[in-house]
Amino acid sequence: MKIGLISDTHGLLRPEALAALQGCEQLIHAGDIGKPEILAALRTLAPLTVVRGNNDEDDSWATTLPTHAVLRIEEVGIYVSHTLADVPEPLPTDIQVVVTGHSHRPLQQWRDGVLYINPGSAGPRRFKLPISVGLLHVETGTVRGELIELS
Repeated sequence: MKIGLISDTHGLLRPEALAALQGCEQLIHAGDIGKPEILAALRTLAPLTVVRGNNDEDDSWATTLPTHAVLRIEEVGIYVSHTLADVPEPLPTDIQVVVTGHSHRPLQQWRDGVLYINPGSAGPRRFKLPISVGLLHVETGTVRGELIELS
């Protein structure tokens, strides 16, 4: 199963991001959405799980969104939070992947058998950081991350 990861759109959903997420069976938005229209557009591609980011706090439509989410996809537990600092320590034992946003820096690393992945920012460019999204490939209980820099 291919799961698309997007974060920090801040009101801008780039056509390149939509193209990169085509064919995903599930999508995760890790916060700082900016506009509800972004969620509506993503839902046309695949079922969407979304968490609220720190910049979504003042928008009435976003205050109903959860601050974190837990998913189970093909035996893989996924924890989603906008900021890494809000991820619980220790993690629940059934979590194999942590998806975060906030830093605008794409990153994936394994820590103690858990994949931590941040798809970076798909919205307005911040400093000289890349514009990017991510993918999770889940197959028979195993998971592999992929970061995609958008041109």
